[in-house]
Amino acid sequence: MRVARKKLAAFSLVEVTVGLGIVGTCVAALFSGFTTGFFTLRMARENLRATQILLQKTETLRLLSWDQLTGTNALPTVFAERYDPNAATDKGITYNGTIAVTTCPISSSYSNEMKMVVIAVNWKTGSMDRNRSYTTYVSRYGLQNYIY
Repeated sequence: MRVARKKLAAFSLVEVTVGLGIVGTCVAALFSGFTTGFFTLRMARENLRATQILLQKTETLRLLSWDQLTGTNALPTVFAERYDPNAATDKGITYNGTIAVTTCPISSSYSNEMKMVVIAVNWKTGSMDRNRSYTTYVSRYGLQNYIY
């Protein structure tokens, strides 16, 4: 009677193997979820920083007069920003950007008084090339004349 009870009370090798397979699958799924979540969070932070850089450069445009905007030296065409400019040692990712001021593609009599500005930012997330761009229009008799 005791021997029969011991046989029924233990796990068989097949049951242990199936149980370890299920636990292993759950652990692998958990680590995969963590990895995906951290990568998604990293990309969101980098994307937010790129948006902040685009906004910063766009706000600089608001403060320029028409002569400064159309001049050659007032607005840099190439720039580089860091992910964390206040960090002491490791400043992280470098965002490389361009600012292009071109003629307005709208065909009207007013198009000579307008410029199209394209601000683009490029950076790398691991081995992935990423970019954001922003296009806006500036007119000669627009908002900047109210500042001065």
